[in-house]
Amino acid sequence: MQLVDFVDRLDSTLRTDAYADIDASANGLQVGPPDRSIETVAFAVDAATATIEAAIEVDADVLVTHHGISWGGIERVTGREYNLVEQLIRNDIALYVSHLPLDGHQEIGNAAGIADALSLVDREPFGALGPEHIGQKGVFGTPQSPDAIATTLDAFERSKPTHVLAFGPDELTDVAIVTGSGTDWFAEASNTGVDALITGEGKQKVYHEAREAGVSVFLAGHYATETFGVRSVQALASQWGLTTEYISHPTGL
Repeated sequence: MQLVDFVDRLDSTLRTDAYADIDASANGLQVGPPDRSIETVAFAVDAATATIEAAIEVDADVLVTHHGISWGGIERVTGREYNLVEQLIRNDIALYVSHLPLDGHQEIGNAAGIADALSLVDREPFGALGPEHIGQKGVFGTPQSPDAIATTLDAFERSKPTHVLAFGPDELTDVAIVTGSGTDWFAEASNTGVDALITGEGKQKVYHEAREAGVSVFLAGHYATETFGVRSVQALASQWGLTTEYISHPTGL
């Protein structure tokens, strides 16, 4: 497959252009010439030295990540940015990035992956950001205890237990999900009447917000909640006839 065709397919599937004005990440092809043939694609949450080295080991032509190198543009290619770009170019590896588009996709995105893992039904977009959404909410077919939900979340690709602020009901029915750093959407969650918000990491104020609103919050890890999207895109790439490799590198955060 030609890299340009791979990029076009991903941009179309993930609706990359729809997030151009609301995402600091430069989504799409960040490093690499589109006019080349590719056979092997590696997938990881973060574009970092460790994941690029792993991509080199599997002889990848492309590395697809959720967190890339360019956030709001690169004025100078120096320091860490130089090291990462140089490492990619020297080893002839292209870099494709999908940040908020991969959070918000309602079928293969990060929040959708967690909703799948929790077997949520009656799902709909959640986490408004401008005209788009970066999360999802849904309903448990059978109400679940906070411990049961935490057990499911603990099975994700993580290195420490989920932190639970169990201020909601003993049995939870309605859940909102924003992966990564999503507690800024707590007010939206509370206003929509959900019993719980699931996200990756929190801010200090969410403790008091959750306690006062009677809503539970699950902090399941930034990295751990954002592995689902790249894994789903990996499955697509495999269907397109490409050789794929998933690079696991949990941060514990």
